[in-house]
Amino acid sequence: MKKLTSLVRKLSLVFLLISLFSTSSAEANSGYEIKVRIKGLSDTICYLGNHFGDKQYVRDTVRVDKDGWALFKGKDSLAGGIYLVVLPSKTYFEMIVNEQKFTLETDTVNFIKNMKITGSLENKLFNEHQLFIIDASAKTQGIKTQLEAAKDDKHKSDSLRAELNQADKAVKEYRFKIIKDYPKTFMAQIIRAMSEPEVPEAPKDANGVITDSTFQFRYYKSHYFDDLDFSDDRLLRTPIFYNKIKTYTQQLTVPLPDSIIVSVDTVIHRSRANKEVFKYCVATFANYYETSKIMGYDKIFVHIAEKYYLTDEAFWADSALKAKIHERVDKIKPNILGEKAYNLIMPDTGLVLRNLKDVKADYTILVFWDPTCSHCKIEIPKLSQYYDSAKAAGISIEVFSIGIESDIDLWKNYIKEHHLKWINVSDLYNKTNFRNYYDIYSTPVIYLLDAEKRILAKRLDTEKVKDFIEHKLKEKKSE
Repeated sequence: MKKLTSLVRKLSLVFLLISLFSTSSAEANSGYEIKVRIKGLSDTICYLGNHFGDKQYVRDTVRVDKDGWALFKGKDSLAGGIYLVVLPSKTYFEMIVNEQKFTLETDTVNFIKNMKITGSLENKLFNEHQLFIIDASAKTQGIKTQLEAAKDDKHKSDSLRAELNQADKAVKEYRFKIIKDYPKTFMAQIIRAMSEPEVPEAPKDANGVITDSTFQFRYYKSHYFDDLDFSDDRLLRTPIFYNKIKTYTQQLTVPLPDSIIVSVDTVIHRSRANKEVFKYCVATFANYYETSKIMGYDKIFVHIAEKYYLTDEAFWADSALKAKIHERVDKIKPNILGEKAYNLIMPDTGLVLRNLKDVKADYTILVFWDPTCSHCKIEIPKLSQYYDSAKAAGISIEVFSIGIESDIDLWKNYIKEHHLKWINVSDLYNKTNFRNYYDIYSTPVIYLLDAEKRILAKRLDTEKVKDFIEHKLKEKKSE
């Protein structure tokens, strides 16, 4: 019995200022009428929800009468997808909405096993598939348990593995039969979307030695979307579409920004088959990479923003949204990893101008801090201690420390009291606009630059700075 941990979840996508719920694939606007009876439930309420990407949303709330009947009814047709009937206990069962009028009867003992369907071929197929998979999963788990117990018995293990393969084959054949017998149903579309590529054996030479070790992976990835219909926006209202694009971009792609950008563009290119699917993909990726905590992934957001939002391809984005995105890009783009750090020229405590690009060191730590900031009071002494020890160890390192406190005496006193021996500067006259170039909206913020002042890493704490430099030094020694 499934539990829904949160009935109402709000979209976190900052870029979706208009509804992502489309009724473009619904039937003619004749409304919907779904009758549900749940034995064991009476005189309460229940909810109609639907999947959308990786979230679920409530679409309707109705009373359940004394006999367990609930009527979900509306004048506008429901967009196709996998929907949920949610009980007050937050347990739920799923159903397909493609037809707009049908009846489901079940009980609280076992939603799936005791389900009766009237007026919906889609849900008949869906329920039969659920029952088949439950039974097949139980059999498979039993075989796996036996296999674990027989791991030292080669003959028995081989026999059990053959049984596993046969069980897997039976599931594939069952699903293929649904597609063959009911090709135009949404259930068939769901099964096609869930399917994965059949990967051929890797090429071998005359001696049977594999000649291309990455062939199977490349084949799998290049055919991963063969059976996912990007023109069908009903799939957005299932968990399948989101999981597919997530797997492709996060598991089948090297986790480096440039590689991910290629995969994101591949997905978005395919999504052009349907306006709603295109909108979902662009907005989902933009939100994910803009809010990602993984260092460097903001480069992916900048790419998406510039290629899709700021070129007017994002047809749903109004001028206010585009302006906000443009402003965010302007603050992120100058400090993308691998780019040269924007040069800063600022006066030190003796009012002598110090130039960031003139710092001679293999590694320059660029830190923005405020002597009144509670986090800074913890981090700056740690950084100072590391700096002193690194210098003593002969590491070519320097700190270009930017105090952002407007009280000059307070800043100078902190430097003196804590014996900060590095380069201490401050934007006394607010001329450098450093907040925009380095995206400074809180403190402390630490960047790590190489000898050419390219950005190696950003938004680090002292421990991560130390680890990063040590890793780089080990790389150099092994070269």
